[in-house]
Amino acid sequence: MNSVQTRSAERALSGGTWLIVCGAMLYSILTVTPLMAKHTAEAWDWTAPILPLVVDAAVVIVVKLDDVLARLGGHGGKWPVVLRWMTGLMTLALNTADSALKKDLVGAAVHSVAPLLLIVTAETSLAYRRAIARAVAALEAEQQAERERQEQVARERAERARAESREEREHAAMLAREQREHEAALAREQAEREERQRREEREARERAEQAERAERERREREREQREQERLTRERQARERAERERAALLNRGPADGKLPEDEARRIVAAAFASDMSVRAAAELCGWSVGWVSHRYAEHRDPSADRRADLAIAGQ
Repeated sequence: MNSVQTRSAERALSGGTWLIVCGAMLYSILTVTPLMAKHTAEAWDWTAPILPLVVDAAVVIVVKLDDVLARLGGHGGKWPVVLRWMTGLMTLALNTADSALKKDLVGAAVHSVAPLLLIVTAETSLAYRRAIARAVAALEAEQQAERERQEQVARERAERARAESREEREHAAMLAREQREHEAALAREQAEREERQRREEREARERAEQAERAERERREREREQREQERLTRERQARERAERERAALLNRGPADGKLPEDEARRIVAAAFASDMSVRAAAELCGWSVGWVSHRYAEHRDPSADRRADLAIAGQ
């Protein structure tokens, strides 16, 4: 039985109990009031309904408080039981008194139905309420246990989810760390390859520079050697020329006119030695004019050659 069915049963029990109580109160007032009127002074006949109302009010108090205590799961002790039975017996006595005085057993039995039904209903409803309260408490305890179990299951599920999430994060972190290490290893390898390539290129450049420098040094040595050889040849040529010039100039005055080629060599040697035209003419045996023309050729070879060509043309 769920909570909805329990509340429905409680409403049915409460409605039926109060229906019986109200019916019994009305019946008791209608039955007891004439009896009380007969046994009350004529001037106080109007007070006849008070006693059944008081007794029935006590019944209402007992029923209501028993209902509240039963809902709360409490127990009022012995006095509520005494009040409940006392009000029930008073209602029974008041309802059957008139018939009992008349010795009407049937009337007494008929008038005892409502009070007895009220007494039994009060006890039964109290028992029902306590049973329902126990059932509700058990149901609530079961529901509480179910909620706790569900909460425990939810906590365990959440804990498993957190553990799985933590494991996933740790796994992801491990994968990321491995990926970073792999990338770092690749970067190191790449850096090593680049460094090795740069070192090889640098060594190749150094070798090329060394080869180029060696080639330049070789060419420079060859050039210096050629220059040295050229200088040596020039020095040797100058020495030979100087020796030849000295030989030509040291021959002394010619006895006659020497051949033109030999005369030209003597004039050239004399010009190089800054000898006078006359001295050169004496050495070669040619005229001063001819020697002067040869000196002019040595000073401006092109102009003198043009002059010679003009003279030759004439």
